[in-house]
Parts: sequence; C-alpha cells; structure tokens
Amino acid sequence: MALPTLTPTSQTSAIILPVTGTFSEVTGACPLGAYTGSAEFITGAVAQVAFTYKRLGGDVLDIELTANNVYANYQEAVLEYSYIINIHQSKNALSFALGATTASFDHKGDVTAGTGAALKYPKMKFEYAYRMGDGFATEAGVGGTDTVYSASITTVADQQIYDLQATVESSHTSDVAGKRVKIRDVYYKTPNAMWRFYGYYGGLNVVGDFHNYGQYADTSTFNVIPAWQNKMQAVAFEDHLYTRTSHYSYEITDNNLKLFPIPSSVSPDKFWFRFTVDSGPFSDTTDGGENGVNNMNNLPFENISYVSINSIGKQWIRRFSLALSKETLGQIRGKFGGNVPIPGDTISLNASDLLSQAKEEQTMLREELRTQLDEMTYAKLAEKDSAMSDNVQKIEEKTPLKIFVG
Repeated sequence: MALPTLTPTSQTSAIILPVTGTFSEVTGACPLGAYTGSAEFITGAVAQVAFTYKRLGGDVLDIELTANNVYANYQEAVLEYSYIINIHQSKNALSFALGATTASFDHKGDVTAGTGAALKYPKMKFEYAYRMGDGFATEAGVGGTDTVYSASITTVADQQIYDLQATVESSHTSDVAGKRVKIRDVYYKTPNAMWRFYGYYGGLNVVGDFHNYGQYADTSTFNVIPAWQNKMQAVAFEDHLYTRTSHYSYEITDNNLKLFPIPSSVSPDKFWFRFTVDSGPFSDTTDGGENGVNNMNNLPFENISYVSINSIGKQWIRRFSLALSKETLGQIRGKFGGNVPIPGDTISLNASDLLSQAKEEQTMLREELRTQLDEMTYAKLAEKDSAMSDNVQKIEEKTPLKIFVG
C-alpha cells in the first residue's frame, strides 16, 4: 500500500489535532448526548481542544487526534466527575432518602419523570431508624404500623387447649384468613357488676386509687399473663399492689392456647386475644415507602448540571479529559508498532509511555477526588465541627478573666 502524501513531510499521519475547536462540531461528536444541550459545556469542550493541543506539544509535535476525539473525552470526563460526586452524595443522603420517591432516567442519566435531587441538600429524616423502630415497636406491642386484630374463644368445661389459628381462619375476612397469626395477648372480661375487691372502683388491689366508691363496679378487664410475668411482678411488690392479677395463666405452642387452670363451669364464658398478621417486609404500608428509594441505584440523582460545576470541578475535568486524550493517542500510535516509516526516514512512537501515563493519571485523579470528598461527608464535617468546638473551649479556658475592681 502506497504511503499517503504528507505535508509537511515530517507528519506521520494525514490527521492531526487542530489548534482550536469548532462549536458546531461538538454536539455531533459526543456519543452519549449528555450535556450537549448546554452552551457552557460546548464552550468548555471547544476550549479543551486548545488546552490539549498545548499540553501535548502540538506546537512542536504532531498529535494524531481529531477535535472530535477531544470532545468525546471531555464529555466522558464530565460524566466521570458527576459519577464520583453522586457516589459521594449517596453516602451522605441514602439513609435520609430511604422510602422517598424515585425518578425515571434516560440513557444520558437525566431525569425524565419525578424530581431530581443531585444538587439538593436533604433534611435529616432518620428513615432507616424509623423503619427499624417500627418493627421493634410492633413486636413489643408499644406502637408500630401493623394492624392489630382481635377474636374470642368460648370456653368449654374441662377443655384446656384451644386452636387460635383455626379460630381466626374460620371467623376473619380475607385479609387475615389463610395467614399465620402472631398472638400478642390474651384476656377476659368480668361481668358488669362484681365483687368490690376486684372492680375498678373497689377498695383493694386495684389499678385506680384506694378510695372506696361502692360495693360494685363497671366492667373490668383481666389480662391473662404467663406465669413468669407474675413472678416478675412479685419481685416488685410495691408495683404489684397496683396490678390486677388474674386467676388464669396460659401457654401458647404453635398458636394452640393452653389455659391454667383447666376451665370449669364457673370460668369466664369467653377469652379474647389480640393478634397481628405477618405482612412481610415488602407489603404495602400507609407511607408507601416500600416502593421508594431502597439503595443507591434508585436515588433520584441525575447527572450534575454543567453550569453548577465550580472552578474546582472544571479544573479536575480538564485534567481528566487530558488523561483520556493521552490514552486515545496512545492507542492510535500503538497500532503502528514501535516505528513508523516516513519518506526517507523512520520515527519512533511513544505509545506505551502515553498509555502508562494516561492510566496513572486517571487513577491518581480519581483517588484525589475521592479522598477529598471522603473528608467532606456529613459525618466527617460533624466530627470536625465537634473538634473545633472542643478546641475553642480549651482556648477560652486559658484566657485570663478580667479582674473586677469594686
């Protein structure tokens, strides 16, 4: 194959990088389409051509790149910067954003539906701690969002064991039937009129005070509690004076209730129990958070707006884009091997050196940016503020007080 005619004869390629870029070429040269709608980005990409030309010695050496190569590398550098910044912000905001509304994104990483949050400062919401606390509260019976149901069994003389699961399945609606239940507590109710020592308005061993309001009282509720709980109550005798005690205890095995003592003809007609249904971790809840943000992948973070990148960020982008251009140039020169013939001579190319430099510079720039950002997480900033406050107090402790002269 005949060698191309080169002008001047020192050129190794018919294509060399121009001194400056062209505004009209940028949009078509950027393969991903990201940022091409920003006039500021296009200006930065054009300026990067001149920067790359000077930094790679275009005044002295041939640079076998096109302006389009530089534009594409500049776009990649901006996307890389946006990626690292968004990773950093994910560390700051994920715990606050859990359960929040997600967004939809196009192939460029821009939000197409929903609200983007890449440049927003989140409120401290404690969403993860709230969800954790909700589960503990439900289990402890002191709150939570699980629905609490109730049902009852009719006691039968000399029958000690009652299948609560079967009772629920035979009596409750479809939102409960067929699902395993968790028994929360068991109780029974007294008649409307009762011996005064156990009624609410009675005069002894009552939840209210020690005033005697009469011989009889309104309906009372006795919680049926396990034997070990009675033992714990007995340890605190003073508290025990104010705690109603039941004549019955129970055990539950596989949702089978075993009453102690065995019910007789004088036992309460009905025992009631409260229960919940295990809805699973991804079932619908009133807050709808199960369909919201659950990890870094669906945080509503889009590509950072180019006009919002300050001078610190733009300088990092220029340096990273230059490293990418070195890599591209190294790959192009590496195609020709170590030496390239030119009319009357051969020249040696530095492809391996360029590739090595490019990789090292890219790694160094990424580590540099991540190290700086790691020192600026919200947790780190709080630590620094705390240390600063402590240091100010130490300085003030050493400041002599004024002497008051009366």
